[in-house]
Order: sequence, then C-alpha cells, then structure tokens
Amino acid sequence: MFTAKAYRATRLVVMPEWQGAGVGTTFLNAVMQYHLEGKGRCERNYHTFFHTSHPQLCGYLRSSKKWIQTSAKLHGDNKARSNASLMRTTKGFPGEKEKGKIKHAGGYGGHFRAIQGFKYLGNEKV
Repeated sequence: MFTAKAYRATRLVVMPEWQGAGVGTTFLNAVMQYHLEGKGRCERNYHTFFHTSHPQLCGYLRSSKKWIQTSAKLHGDNKARSNASLMRTTKGFPGEKEKGKIKHAGGYGGHFRAIQGFKYLGNEKV
C-alpha cells in the first residue's frame, strides 16, 4: 500500500512456543529493511508504518533505535460510526438493487486496546 509514500504493515503473528524469543522482531526488521532498500514491491524504497496493540512488542519497538513511535490511541473508535461507514460503502457495489441489502453485524473499534503506531527508520539509524 502506498499512502504518503510509505508502506503499511498490519499484522505480525508468532506461534506461542516462539513468542518472546526474538523471532517475530527479527523477521519484522528484516522485511522492513528489505522494503526500505527498494527490493520489495514496485522497487520503491519507502519507510513502513506498523501498528500493534501487543504490550511487549510496543515496548521493543519503542526502545529500538530502528523504530520511532508515531502515534498512540488508548481506546477504540465508535463502532456505530464505523458500521455506518461500511453501510455507505456497500451501497455502491454492483448487483445491489435496494438500499440496506447488505447487513453488517458491527464495525471496527469499540475495544479498549491501546493501539500504537511506529515507523521503521532502518539500519542506517543504528
């Protein structure tokens, strides 16, 4: 994804038996550096933004010289507002004949997790 001339990473999952061993952060740093050097998709050397709610991962990223914290939100968004936005978006889908045909069970947000955003600076900053 190219937003503001940057990539966005959205999820990192590590099997429970490997959590805390540095496998996930080593992989994350390697992939972010790969893209920063322009070796990834479309050969663009953009920084990457990564958001997480995992406390230990936030602590690692905050203390690493390869990353800088760019945002922090200590609560979720309004789920009703998110659902209304989803409903407006689906109205334009091909094959939709009447308003409100597609029903959504909910929206995004409504949780109380602290979401924090980080920007990968790369190895040159170490």
